[in-house]
Amino acid sequence: MGHADVAKIQQALVNAGFFPGVVDGVWGRRTIDAVREFQESEGLLVDGIVGPRTMSRLFRGDLPRLSAPLLPWMAQAQGLLGTREGRGGLNNPLILDWADDLDLHYPGDNIAWCGLFVAHCIGAAMPEEILPNNPLGAREWMKFGDPTSPRYGAVMVFWREKREGWKGHVGFYSGESSDAYRILGGNQSDSVSQAWIAKERLLKARWPRTAVSLGGGAAIVELERTGELSTAEA
Repeated sequence: MGHADVAKIQQALVNAGFFPGVVDGVWGRRTIDAVREFQESEGLLVDGIVGPRTMSRLFRGDLPRLSAPLLPWMAQAQGLLGTREGRGGLNNPLILDWADDLDLHYPGDNIAWCGLFVAHCIGAAMPEEILPNNPLGAREWMKFGDPTSPRYGAVMVFWREKREGWKGHVGFYSGESSDAYRILGGNQSDSVSQAWIAKERLLKARWPRTAVSLGGGAAIVELERTGELSTAEA
Protein backbone atom coordinates (compact mmCIF):
# COMPACT_ATOMS: atom_id res chain seq x y z
CA MET A 1 0.00 0.00 0.00
CA GLY A 2 1.68 3.18 -1.17
CA HIS A 3 1.00 6.88 -0.61
CA ALA A 4 -1.72 7.01 -3.27
CA ASP A 5 -3.57 4.08 -1.67
CA VAL A 6 -3.37 5.63 1.80
CA ALA A 7 -4.67 8.91 0.38
CA LYS A 8 -7.71 7.08 -1.07
CA ILE A 9 -8.49 5.68 2.38
CA GLN A 10 -7.97 9.06 4.03
CA GLN A 11 -10.32 10.76 1.55
CA ALA A 12 -12.94 8.07 2.10
CA LEU A 13 -12.69 8.70 5.85
CA VAL A 14 -13.18 12.44 5.28
CA ASN A 15 -16.19 11.70 3.05
CA ALA A 16 -17.64 9.55 5.84
CA GLY A 17 -17.23 12.37 8.38
CA PHE A 18 -14.04 11.24 10.11
CA PHE A 19 -10.87 13.31 10.34
CA PRO A 20 -7.53 11.63 9.51
CA GLY A 21 -5.64 14.92 9.37
CA VAL A 22 -4.31 16.18 6.06
CA VAL A 23 -4.97 13.87 3.13
CA ASP A 24 -1.28 13.34 2.48
CA GLY A 25 -0.86 9.60 1.92
CA VAL A 26 0.97 9.12 5.22
CA TRP A 27 -0.30 6.39 7.55
CA GLY A 28 0.06 8.21 10.87
CA ARG A 29 -1.63 8.21 14.26
CA ARG A 30 -4.47 10.51 13.16
CA THR A 31 -5.35 8.16 10.31
CA ILE A 32 -5.26 5.15 12.65
CA ASP A 33 -7.52 6.95 15.13
CA ALA A 34 -9.94 7.92 12.36
CA VAL A 35 -10.12 4.30 11.17
CA ARG A 36 -10.81 3.13 14.71
CA GLU A 37 -13.59 5.70 15.15
CA PHE A 38 -15.12 4.65 11.83
CA GLN A 39 -14.96 0.96 12.80
CA GLU A 40 -16.65 1.68 16.14
CA SER A 41 -19.42 3.66 14.43
CA GLU A 42 -20.05 0.73 12.07
CA GLY A 43 -20.01 -1.96 14.77
CA LEU A 44 -16.86 -3.50 13.31
CA LEU A 45 -13.89 -5.01 15.06
CA VAL A 46 -11.89 -1.99 16.24
CA ASP A 47 -8.20 -2.49 15.43
CA GLY A 48 -7.28 0.57 13.33
CA ILE A 49 -6.50 -1.60 10.31
CA VAL A 50 -8.40 -1.35 7.03
CA GLY A 51 -9.15 -5.02 6.50
CA PRO A 52 -11.63 -6.46 3.98
CA ARG A 53 -14.81 -5.68 5.96
CA THR A 54 -13.69 -2.16 6.86
CA MET A 55 -12.83 -1.54 3.20
CA SER A 56 -16.28 -2.72 2.13
CA ARG A 57 -18.05 -0.42 4.59
CA LEU A 58 -15.75 2.53 3.98
CA PHE A 59 -16.14 2.47 0.19
CA ARG A 60 -19.73 1.12 0.25
CA GLY A 61 -19.07 -1.57 -2.32
CA ASP A 62 -17.23 0.72 -4.75
CA LEU A 63 -13.83 -0.71 -3.87
CA PRO A 64 -10.81 0.97 -5.45
CA ARG A 65 -8.09 -1.11 -7.07
CA LEU A 66 -5.04 -0.72 -4.86
CA SER A 67 -1.41 -1.26 -5.81
CA ALA A 68 -0.82 -3.74 -2.97
CA PRO A 69 -2.63 -5.39 -0.05
CA LEU A 70 -3.79 -3.15 2.80
CA LEU A 71 -0.90 -3.36 5.25
CA PRO A 72 -0.24 -0.15 7.18
CA TRP A 73 3.24 -1.21 8.27
CA MET A 74 4.19 -1.68 4.61
CA ALA A 75 2.90 1.81 3.85
CA GLN A 76 5.31 3.08 6.50
CA ALA A 77 8.17 1.05 5.04
CA GLN A 78 7.55 2.09 1.44
CA GLY A 79 7.38 5.74 2.44
CA LEU A 80 10.93 5.48 3.80
CA LEU A 81 12.53 3.96 0.69
CA GLY A 82 15.77 5.78 -0.04
CA THR A 83 16.46 6.78 3.58
CA ARG A 84 20.22 6.48 4.11
CA GLU A 85 22.43 6.36 7.15
CA GLY A 86 24.77 9.30 7.73
CA ARG A 87 28.06 9.62 5.90
CA GLY A 88 31.52 10.45 7.13
CA GLY A 89 30.86 9.53 10.74
CA LEU A 90 27.64 11.55 10.93
CA ASN A 91 24.29 10.05 11.94
CA ASN A 92 21.01 10.45 10.11
CA PRO A 93 18.81 12.13 12.75
CA LEU A 94 15.70 10.47 11.32
CA ILE A 95 17.06 7.02 12.15
CA LEU A 96 18.03 8.14 15.64
CA ASP A 97 14.50 9.53 16.09
CA TRP A 98 13.09 6.06 15.40
CA ALA A 99 15.04 4.74 18.37
CA ASP A 100 14.01 7.67 20.58
CA ASP A 101 10.33 7.11 19.73
CA LEU A 102 10.69 3.47 20.83
CA ASP A 103 12.71 4.43 23.95
CA LEU A 104 15.68 2.40 22.73
CA HIS A 105 19.32 3.09 23.46
CA TYR A 106 20.90 3.42 20.04
CA PRO A 107 24.15 5.40 19.87
CA GLY A 108 24.54 5.75 16.11
CA ASP A 109 23.55 4.43 12.69
CA ASN A 110 26.94 2.79 12.19
CA ILE A 111 25.34 0.00 14.28
CA ALA A 112 23.13 -2.38 12.29
CA TRP A 113 19.62 -0.90 12.10
CA CYS A 114 17.56 -3.44 10.15
CA GLY A 115 15.69 -4.42 13.33
CA LEU A 116 15.18 -0.78 14.27
CA PHE A 117 13.62 -0.10 10.87
CA VAL A 118 11.15 -3.00 11.24
CA ALA A 119 10.33 -1.90 14.80
CA HIS A 120 9.68 1.67 13.66
CA CYS A 121 7.38 0.65 10.81
CA ILE A 122 5.30 -1.70 12.94
CA GLY A 123 5.34 0.51 16.03
CA ALA A 124 4.25 3.61 14.09
CA ALA A 125 1.49 1.85 12.15
CA MET A 126 0.29 -0.52 14.88
CA PRO A 127 0.94 1.09 18.27
CA GLU A 128 -0.68 -1.78 20.22
CA GLU A 129 1.55 -4.46 18.70
CA ILE A 130 4.05 -6.00 21.15
CA LEU A 131 7.59 -5.76 19.81
CA PRO A 132 10.49 -8.07 20.73
CA ASN A 133 12.32 -7.21 23.95
CA ASN A 134 15.40 -6.31 21.94
CA PRO A 135 14.12 -5.24 18.52
CA LEU A 136 17.62 -4.18 17.45
CA GLY A 137 18.62 -7.85 17.35
CA ALA A 138 17.54 -9.29 14.00
CA ARG A 139 17.06 -12.84 15.32
CA GLU A 140 14.91 -11.54 18.17
CA TRP A 141 12.19 -11.09 15.55
CA MET A 142 11.82 -14.86 15.36
CA LYS A 143 9.76 -14.47 18.58
CA PHE A 144 7.54 -11.71 17.16
CA GLY A 145 3.80 -12.13 16.55
CA ASP A 146 2.60 -15.39 15.04
CA PRO A 147 4.18 -17.81 12.54
CA THR A 148 3.16 -17.43 8.91
CA SER A 149 4.23 -18.51 5.48
CA PRO A 150 6.28 -16.07 3.38
CA ARG A 151 3.77 -13.57 1.99
CA TYR A 152 3.48 -9.87 1.28
CA GLY A 153 4.23 -7.90 4.45
CA ALA A 154 5.54 -10.82 6.52
CA VAL A 155 8.47 -10.12 8.82
CA MET A 156 11.28 -12.27 7.40
CA VAL A 157 14.25 -13.28 9.55
CA PHE A 158 17.46 -14.56 7.93
CA TRP A 159 20.77 -15.91 9.16
CA ARG A 160 23.95 -14.08 8.31
CA GLU A 161 27.40 -15.65 7.99
CA LYS A 162 26.24 -18.96 9.49
CA ARG A 163 22.88 -20.50 10.45
CA GLU A 164 24.01 -21.52 13.93
CA GLY A 165 25.46 -18.10 14.80
CA TRP A 166 23.85 -15.02 16.33
CA LYS A 167 24.06 -12.61 13.40
CA GLY A 168 21.03 -12.06 11.22
CA HIS A 169 18.95 -9.76 9.09
CA VAL A 170 15.26 -8.83 9.22
CA GLY A 171 12.96 -7.07 6.78
CA PHE A 172 9.57 -7.29 5.07
CA TYR A 173 8.59 -9.68 2.28
CA SER A 174 7.75 -7.81 -0.91
CA GLY A 175 8.12 -10.53 -3.54
CA GLU A 176 10.12 -13.57 -4.60
CA SER A 177 11.79 -15.42 -7.44
CA SER A 178 12.47 -19.13 -7.71
CA ASP A 179 15.47 -18.97 -5.38
CA ALA A 180 15.32 -15.64 -3.51
CA TYR A 181 12.99 -13.39 -1.54
CA ARG A 182 12.72 -9.69 -2.30
CA ILE A 183 13.02 -7.88 1.02
CA LEU A 184 12.06 -4.30 1.81
CA GLY A 185 14.38 -3.49 4.67
CA GLY A 186 16.68 -1.08 6.41
CA ASN A 187 20.48 -1.19 6.50
CA GLN A 188 20.52 -2.78 3.04
CA SER A 189 23.48 -1.13 1.28
CA ASP A 190 23.31 1.43 4.13
CA SER A 191 19.77 2.45 3.17
CA VAL A 192 16.09 1.52 3.15
CA SER A 193 15.87 -0.43 -0.08
CA GLN A 194 14.74 -3.59 -1.82
CA ALA A 195 17.23 -6.48 -1.76
CA TRP A 196 17.21 -10.10 -2.89
CA ILE A 197 18.10 -12.71 -0.24
CA ALA A 198 18.54 -16.42 -0.93
CA LYS A 199 15.61 -18.54 0.23
CA GLU A 200 17.97 -20.99 1.92
CA ARG A 201 18.89 -18.28 4.45
CA LEU A 202 15.33 -17.86 5.79
CA LEU A 203 14.90 -18.76 9.48
CA LYS A 204 11.34 -17.61 10.24
CA ALA A 205 8.43 -15.67 8.75
CA ARG A 206 6.21 -13.88 11.30
CA TRP A 207 2.91 -11.97 11.24
CA PRO A 208 1.70 -9.11 13.53
CA ARG A 209 -0.64 -10.51 16.16
CA THR A 210 -2.84 -7.40 16.37
CA ALA A 211 -3.63 -7.41 12.64
CA VAL A 212 -6.90 -9.06 13.67
CA SER A 213 -9.04 -7.96 10.74
CA LEU A 214 -6.42 -9.35 8.37
CA GLY A 215 -6.52 -12.74 10.07
CA GLY A 216 -3.62 -14.95 9.11
CA GLY A 217 -3.49 -13.29 5.76
CA ALA A 218 -6.12 -15.32 3.87
CA ALA A 219 -7.74 -12.23 2.41
CA ILE A 220 -4.33 -10.86 1.45
CA VAL A 221 -3.42 -14.03 -0.40
CA GLU A 222 -6.69 -13.82 -2.33
CA LEU A 223 -5.99 -10.19 -3.24
CA GLU A 224 -2.49 -11.08 -4.45
CA ARG A 225 -3.81 -14.02 -6.48
CA THR A 226 -6.84 -12.47 -8.16
CA GLY A 227 -6.59 -8.72 -7.68
CA GLU A 228 -10.00 -8.81 -5.98
CA LEU A 229 -10.59 -8.12 -2.30
CA SER A 230 -12.91 -10.50 -0.48
CA THR A 231 -15.35 -8.81 1.89
CA ALA A 232 -15.72 -11.92 4.03
CA GLU A 233 -14.14 -12.09 7.44
CA ALA A 234 -10.50 -13.12 7.14
